[in-house]
Amino acid sequence: MKATALVTGGTGGLGTAVTKALLAQGWRVVVPWIEESELDRLDAAENLELVRADLFDPDDAARCAELAASKHSAPFRAVANLVGGFAVGQKVHQTPVEEFERLLRLNLRPTYLVSQAALPRLLEAGGGSIVCVSSQAALRPFPGASGYVTSKAAVLALVDALDAEYASDGVRVNAVLPTMIDTPGNRAAQPDADPSGWTPPEKIAEVIAFLCGDASGVVSGAHIPV
Repeated sequence: MKATALVTGGTGGLGTAVTKALLAQGWRVVVPWIEESELDRLDAAENLELVRADLFDPDDAARCAELAASKHSAPFRAVANLVGGFAVGQKVHQTPVEEFERLLRLNLRPTYLVSQAALPRLLEAGGGSIVCVSSQAALRPFPGASGYVTSKAAVLALVDALDAEYASDGVRVNAVLPTMIDTPGNRAAQPDADPSGWTPPEKIAEVIAFLCGDASGVVSGAHIPV
């Protein structure tokens, strides 16, 4: 067992692929969950620990970081912040501010709270890696998604702020920027779309697993399109 990674959203379409990739590399993986119906997406594994937690709550986020840091034989070395969501609708003048704020909260609050809770533990362990998920839409917006675009751009700003504050302490912080991910949820939401150009979650998981590990030890503050 090499080390411990905390994977938020680890029961989701991308998260299951990331969890499986890290387990295959010998990591101990802690996965918070909130929807019991999603648990059957992950097979039981010796190094997999599931914990029920609401990552919009600071106490639950802290509890997850504490669990990740609890096993001295597998020091806490990585966080993959995968919780988030997508929505497309009307242009700004037709979009209620409540919908705009909902997406800001969905894509920022868990990432901030989990990173905040994990950082003292990573510093105690001598450093580590935080990986966040933004979107290429943050750089190339499209109409009808102001809340999504703004929230994913804010994720990049948070990554840059964390890198500025913690890189010198040995905590690397990077972002991956997907386009459309080929998950069951996205296929169900867009039944008439052609998924041939979508990215398999397993391919993105390989990049995230690389960023979590020591092989990417010179990479920090990067915004990586996938």
